[in-house]
Amino acid sequence: MTDKEIKPWKLLSEEDVSPSPWFPILKHAVELANGSIVDDYYFSPLGDVVQVLAITKNNEVVLVEQYKHALSQVLLELPGGMQQKNKSIIESALNELEEETGIKATADRLIPMGKIANNPTKLRQITYGFVLFDAEFNSAQKLDITEDINVITLPAPQVLQKAIDGEIWVTDSLNLIFKTALAYPEIFGLKR
Repeated sequence: MTDKEIKPWKLLSEEDVSPSPWFPILKHAVELANGSIVDDYYFSPLGDVVQVLAITKNNEVVLVEQYKHALSQVLLELPGGMQQKNKSIIESALNELEEETGIKATADRLIPMGKIANNPTKLRQITYGFVLFDAEFNSAQKLDITEDINVITLPAPQVLQKAIDGEIWVTDSLNLIFKTALAYPEIFGLKR
């Protein structure tokens, strides 16, 4: 192993080549640390995402089942969504949780579980994960026009098993489930 310093690339120019506001794309010209120039480095600054692993008083995890058009499949995942305009990460997490599941909570009850980068080579997008204990269905779903969501609650150990078995396979949901199971093993039926 070497201890060489890894240096960031130098941005020479940036061009917005987005086909629509739904899918932003930037074209960068960059100078690499070795002096090479790459004049067509494309990536998408999609924006940050929030996700909440909500656990009820009965140690059931709240999941959402919904159609995802890019994969043409109905997927099982944790509730969440894009950071909302003019809202903080926390405000967005609380809003997405209520909108998708009908669970209203307060910021002081969210426990940060860190951040996840899904594909840092081609996406500028960070998923911020949170855990909420003693989640209650105390509001109504407020779905966006593109959302059709079934809310499902399953015992935490069963959710972990679904993640292990590949029945839950969305990257940020998997990571947040695994991180939370490591942090709170007793809830997921694991031993410390």
